Amino acid sequence: MADGRFKATERQRAILRYLAERRFAGCEQGVKAYAVALDVLGRPSNFDPSTDPIVRIEMSRLRTSLDTFYTAFGKDGMPSIHLPKGSYVALFPKKHVAHDPADDPDEAAVEAGVPFAEGQTAAPPTTLPRRKMAWALAGLPILVLGTIVSPILFSSPVHTEKPVVALVFHAAQNELRGEASQTRDMLLAGLTEWQTLTITSEAKPGDYEVDLKYYGNDDARSVWWQVVDSGSRDILKSGLESIQTDGRSDAAIRDELASALALRLGGTRGVINEMELQKADEDAIGNVCVLRAENALGEGGTEGPAASMACLTRSLSEDPADSDVQALLARVIVAVPTEGREKQQGLARARSLAAAAASASPLSSRAQSAMMAVEFAEGRVEAAVRSGNRALKINPNDAAAAAALGAVLFSNGDFDAALALARNASSLGGAVPRDAIVVLALDAYRKQDWAQASLLAEQMDCKDAVVGALRAAALGQLGSDLAPGRLADVSRHDALSGKSIRQRLEARGLQPTIVTELEAGLAKARRVPTSSGDNPAVTLR
Repeated sequence: MADGRFKATERQRAILRYLAERRFAGCEQGVKAYAVALDVLGRPSNFDPSTDPIVRIEMSRLRTSLDTFYTAFGKDGMPSIHLPKGSYVALFPKKHVAHDPADDPDEAAVEAGVPFAEGQTAAPPTTLPRRKMAWALAGLPILVLGTIVSPILFSSPVHTEKPVVALVFHAAQNELRGEASQTRDMLLAGLTEWQTLTITSEAKPGDYEVDLKYYGNDDARSVWWQVVDSGSRDILKSGLESIQTDGRSDAAIRDELASALALRLGGTRGVINEMELQKADEDAIGNVCVLRAENALGEGGTEGPAASMACLTRSLSEDPADSDVQALLARVIVAVPTEGREKQQGLARARSLAAAAASASPLSSRAQSAMMAVEFAEGRVEAAVRSGNRALKINPNDAAAAAALGAVLFSNGDFDAALALARNASSLGGAVPRDAIVVLALDAYRKQDWAQASLLAEQMDCKDAVVGALRAAALGQLGSDLAPGRLADVSRHDALSGKSIRQRLEARGLQPTIVTELEAGLAKARRVPTSSGDNPAVTLR
């Protein structure tokens, strides 16, 4: 981009920059023509690539510009940029890959006389051979265009906000109207604790309306609910929450029912946020980036968080004061392990982001969870525990925060407190947080309950060194012939795969005694013969 010898239009440069950024963000399969048209070329949302081949045309011209540059100025061993034919992805081979226009499916659009900018067309078809025609057109750009192309105003990506929701709450029986009203108030308080939705008194087109009906008998209290598109009136989702009375107080029953509803509707993985994720464009920024990052962090490993970093960074550039984006970006930075100076710089940035989020939204469990993650990564365990407790005080139903605090306490040797938090996180409803399962599995391993440790570890995808080591070590202690296969997974999806297992486990905060116990199980896993009687070709570093 900075080399003045690279001749390309601003439009082509914008496409090249966009494809490179997407590739660096982990988009290995490339993007769709639709995304390029909207995000870079300013096309409207009804853009149809089958009738408007502007993206294919510009891609073909960009490939030609790159070929011209590398042919004239490329050197042996010089890394290059390659845009494969028929796709929209940037690759970076060590040697230039020449582009042949005759074999380029996008080149046909250049010759077909189709629109390539509002009110303008490319040259009409001729009987010239394709290569000769390309040379002729290259020498007469002004005659072909007819007019000077106006500057293109590139559109910004769609910036998503928190979903807007209106609650319509009714009692199915007149005698329950008082209970229904109190449950509604408690539900509103619960949704406020989550801070993932914007509550409104009256839904407008594009908002969600949640219709709820309260039922009761001697044995239970129930709320039937449905989520409705306020514009089309389509029913998007429905369900039923029921709580058995079991001799408990009315207040306790309503509190549990309201908490379950708040989690179901407004939790980070609740039905409304899941629908927001499903309908969002791939390149949308803002709130959808926050939701994707939370899901990635919940799945563990480093690949998902690393891929979400670009989206969060882009969102922050659009709205530097978004505390949710600040908090999630801080957690993502911490979750992607680095070393040396890069690690220190990353922690400094994460600390600044988490502090800004906590300052702007002191009653946000997201902000306090971010502070906990940063402080723990810095080795400030006591401060991390205080931040974790603040997060739970703000939102007692945040299972992910409870599980994360449990993981911090476990790493500090506070096993009983960690176990209590992990069990509590598992009982709050919804999917059990990964951190809670890790704590329960590590505690079982610590107590030499290898079977329970293996059972819990197998419930998680192997996406980081801790889970991979735990799975292999538990099976190794059991002498299972599955252990060698699990041992081969230890380095998978791990950003520190070049380090020894001990270094990788300690980098995640595990105590040396736990690491030593896991290493013992891994050593046994290596000695377990495979089904064929051979030892696996895996080196335990």
